[in-house]
Amino acid sequence: MQTSLTSRHDPLAPSALAGRTALVTGAASGIGLACAEALAAAGAHVHVVDKAGDAAKSLAERIGGTPWVADLSVADAVDGLPADADIVVNNAGLQHVAPVHEFPPDTFALIHRVMVEAPFRILRRTLPGMYERGWGRVVNISSVHGLRASPYKSAYVSAKHALEGLSKVVALEAAPHGVTSNCVSPGYVRTPLVEDQIADQARSHGISEQEVVGRVLLERSALKSLIEPGDVAGAVLWLCGPGTAHITGSSLTMDGGWTAN
Repeated sequence: MQTSLTSRHDPLAPSALAGRTALVTGAASGIGLACAEALAAAGAHVHVVDKAGDAAKSLAERIGGTPWVADLSVADAVDGLPADADIVVNNAGLQHVAPVHEFPPDTFALIHRVMVEAPFRILRRTLPGMYERGWGRVVNISSVHGLRASPYKSAYVSAKHALEGLSKVVALEAAPHGVTSNCVSPGYVRTPLVEDQIADQARSHGISEQEVVGRVLLERSALKSLIEPGDVAGAVLWLCGPGTAHITGSSLTMDGGWTAN
């Protein structure tokens, strides 16, 4: 009896999400890839959404999912994604660093289309089905920058703040239908994008990559190590699993103590 009870409340169990369908954006690498793998391992069928077609197809084949090659900055591409998902993980994003007075307006708009408008359009399509089935999980991959600001990141910071707000609105609207909506808000995660930033800063500052991590990226964090994509995926999986039906409208911070300051 104890084994059965434990299995029923274990989001990592192979059958925890059996029969569920998940849609993960930016799923071909980094956090999105880890989330797609974790959800598939728990039994969900995963729609792998990314503009990197070969990588999306390779991952989908490996985890038994369905690839969708889509540029989320294009409204028609977003509106062509499947609407049958029980779980939506809005993860896709991009970054550009520049002071506000030099920030390219087209890049600012692009970042908001991918990181705010695309999640809105995806949820606009998928929420009715969740409501009809009486169950759904929305997990938005936000950031510590959805809660705090840093200079030179006006588009990214404002987009993540907007995503946090959208997530809370969905939580309020979806509550009567058995659907939850939450954010996972990590600090710096060991992704290809971040590792490229580390290498660039090490060269420009003339210091080691380890020093860049500790003294530059994680200056405001109590824990001086990068977060692994699998750790973020574990948090996503937990929010989609049993025992979390009353967690909604929240932002689960994984920032190494950044926001504790």
